[in-house]
Formats: sequence, C-alpha cells, structure tokens
Amino acid sequence: MGSTAPATRHTEGSVLAALRSPKRLRIEILAGLVVALALIPEAISFSIIAGVDPRVGLFASFTMAVTISIVGGRRAMISAATGAVALVIAPVVRDYGLDYLIATVLLAGVLQIVLSVIGVARLMRFIPRSVMVGFVNALAILIFTAQIPHLIGVPWLVYPMVAIGIVIMVLLPKLSTVVPAPLVAIVLLTAATIVFSLNVPNVGDEGELPSSLPSWLIPDVPFTLETLRIIAPYALAMALVGLLESLMTAKLVDDITDTHSDKTREGWGQGVANIVTGFFGGMGGCAMIGQTMINVKASGARTRISTFLAGVFLLILVVGLGDIVALIPMAALVAVMTMVSVGTMDWHSIAPKTLRRMPIAETTVMVVTVAVTVATHNLAYGVLTGVLTAMVAFAHRVAHFTEVVKIGDADIDHDGDLDTRVYKVRGELFFASSNDLIYQFDYVDDPRNVVIDMSGAHIWDASTVATLDAITTKYESKGKNVEIVGLNAASEQRHDRLSGHLAGGH
Repeated sequence: MGSTAPATRHTEGSVLAALRSPKRLRIEILAGLVVALALIPEAISFSIIAGVDPRVGLFASFTMAVTISIVGGRRAMISAATGAVALVIAPVVRDYGLDYLIATVLLAGVLQIVLSVIGVARLMRFIPRSVMVGFVNALAILIFTAQIPHLIGVPWLVYPMVAIGIVIMVLLPKLSTVVPAPLVAIVLLTAATIVFSLNVPNVGDEGELPSSLPSWLIPDVPFTLETLRIIAPYALAMALVGLLESLMTAKLVDDITDTHSDKTREGWGQGVANIVTGFFGGMGGCAMIGQTMINVKASGARTRISTFLAGVFLLILVVGLGDIVALIPMAALVAVMTMVSVGTMDWHSIAPKTLRRMPIAETTVMVVTVAVTVATHNLAYGVLTGVLTAMVAFAHRVAHFTEVVKIGDADIDHDGDLDTRVYKVRGELFFASSNDLIYQFDYVDDPRNVVIDMSGAHIWDASTVATLDAITTKYESKGKNVEIVGLNAASEQRHDRLSGHLAGGH
C-alpha cells in the first residue's frame, strides 16, 4: 500500500497516461482552455505596464507556455508574460525601444540557463517555510487587489455578474466536476452578455488583439560592449526575478500535488523559453502563479498537456477568434481570479489559534514577506526580504543558546594558591554568538592557568577564531596561560588554520 500513492501520482502526471485516459485528457484540455482565457487580459495589462503593444505580451505568453511545456521541470505549471518581468523591463522600452527589449530578453534567457547549470536552484533549500507562507498569502492579496480596478467606476451590472460567477464556481463542483467551474462561469456570463446586449466592460476594452501569427525576429541592435552595458543590468534583474518566481511557484505546486519536480531543469527551461520568446518578438516572462493555481487547483490539471494547450488555445483565441474573445465580460474573469485568490490564501496561517501557537519570529517573517511584497508589487523583493529577516531572527535566536560556565572550584597548587580555572563553553559559535564571548571571562581574578573546554561547542566561522585569539591575548597580557581543549575535528581544523592569522584577534 505504501508505494501505491507515489506510483499513482507519477502516472497521473504522465502525458502518455493522460492520452490513454479520456477523463484525464478532458481535464487537461478544459484546464488549458480556462487558463488561455484568463491569460488574455493579464498579458494585455502587462504589455501596457511594459510600454509595448499588446501583441508583444500575448505572443510572449504563447511562446512561453508552449516552450516550457516541453523543456520545463514542473508539470502543469503555467509560464507566460508576468507583471514582475514587465516592471523590470519597462525602463528599457522607455529609454531604448523594442529592439533593446528583445535583446534584453534573449540575454536574460542565457543568464537563466547559466545560473541554473551552476546550481542556483539548490538555493531554494534556504527559503524557510514562514517565507513560503508569506509568499502564498501575498500572492493571494495581489491577485485580489489586481481585480479592484475592474470593480471601480463600472456599470452596476458588473457587481451581480461577479457575484453570479462566484456562486457558480462555489456550487457547481458540488454537483459535477466534468467541466471546470471557471469555464462554465465564463461561458454563461459571456452568453448572457451577448444575448441581453449588456453594456459592461469586456476583454476588447483592455487592448487590441493581434490578427496575425508571431514571426521570427532578430533585434536590430549593434553587437557591441556598449549594448551589453545597457542591457546587462536589466537582463540580470529579469533573470533573477524570473527564476525566483518560477522556482517558488514550482515548490508551491509540488506541495499542492504532493509530487517532486526538477528545479534545475525548470530553471534552464525558463531560460530556453525566454530565448524562444525573444526571437518571436515577445517580452519574456516566467511562471504565472495565478494562472498556475487556475490550472492545478481550480481545474485539476496535472500534466504538460494543459500547459501546452494553454499556449495553443491562447493563440487560436486571439488570432482566430479575437472578435468573440473580445466580448468576454471582465466581470467573469474578475470572478475567476477572486476565487483563485481565496483558494490561494493560507487561511490556517492567519487563524488566531495558529498565531497564538506560532513563535513571534516566525509570524514576523511571514508578515514582513507579505508587507514588502504587497507594498512593492514584486514577489522577488518580498521573498528576499523575508529570507533576510529569517536569517537575522535565526542568528539572534541561536546566539542566545551559547553560554560560558565555570566548572567547580579552581585547582590549588602546593603553596595554597589558586592554580587553574576551567571554563566550559556550550553552543554554536559564529559571528552573532561569539562577539560577546570575550566578556564572559574573569581576566583579572582568574589564576595563572586557564582551561577553556570547548567539547560542548562548535566553531563555525573566522569571527569565533578571532574572538578566541583575543581572549588568549588578553590573558597573556596579564601573564596567564590559556589552553583550549575539547574541540571537535571540524572546529579544531578551522581553529588551527586561522588562529594567529586574524589581525582582529590581537
């Protein structure tokens, strides 16, 4: 029984298994269609943020989704044009034009491949759970707040339409899961808008949809060091933001589906997808968390088929069926994204019972991650700030576990004088905990021989060695001898290599 579940989950994510299962194939196809519909207004709005024509964002979403479905490491995850990438590259478009944007996207793709190959994905292990929870909660808030502009200054009909869409998505899964509830909501609300000629904002109001297929494009920029100087900072920022958001999203999907993904492959896959996107004139992108939640959580997709079809359906919808797609009311998509927001939020993490039980440091890290992310509208900033906060909190907590105690009475020599004092040091010694170590000894009143027993401690860095050198030097200046004993193998090796060679210790 123990091996059945993993085998089932592995089969569930297999393309071949999905092709042999009509039920699974239906889920993947319909999920791809729902995601494609949700991608259209997002891609258009991100194009506006970046300062480019809507087709640049739409074509990027098509090429990103199709490419990552083949080369990516996380099944069922959606990659497309994103707001974080749009914010990074907007200055390039504003100051240098579209060709420099394309060059930036291409270089960012190359950098993502290089960073992934050298092991940047392994850094994910240093992201604490409290940061992940903050990341998820901030994402839920951003998804919801992004819908607010579509609810302000609009005809009153928009509000009941959004409410009806939400009711459909709440009640329909209790009756049937044959068709994804978000798709049913979009179709019914669109039909009602057309049949009753309702005057409400629609997808067509967001921007003009393209009428032709994307074509191969080589950026018209000089291949010089000056060009590299201009695009390199933006390309590096785009590469890092894209990798961070993609790897965080992949980890989130791992948790939701209880499966494992190849983060290194996902990283270089993102790079390949951005290179392909650049050569087709797209603005680049990374994993889209909101659309991924629609695909995985709301629609139940588990394979690469849904990701591939999301890109294909997107192209078919905007190029071949643009006139129909333009009629989809924004109220339907707002309802879908609102439900995604509610489903994404980790409500357990903010329950009063949980907050009372959780250590203050853990809650602080989560709140900082959420606050910075929401304030900057950049998940990368929030995660980095959360990780730094967690590091400081951890260092502060571990620093207080270090103690220095005197062991018994000092030994007395044959003349009746105090001869030897033994100190026992316990704890993990690094820069935060060892800086106060120097004040824990009685340099004036201790006898002429001092033994520092380190059998209960571990030396982690040069700061600790420098502090031990300073303690030894301080005793020697008063004519006293110091012997450090009990070091474990790793600590002794570090101490022997660095002791006496750190100027700060003397």
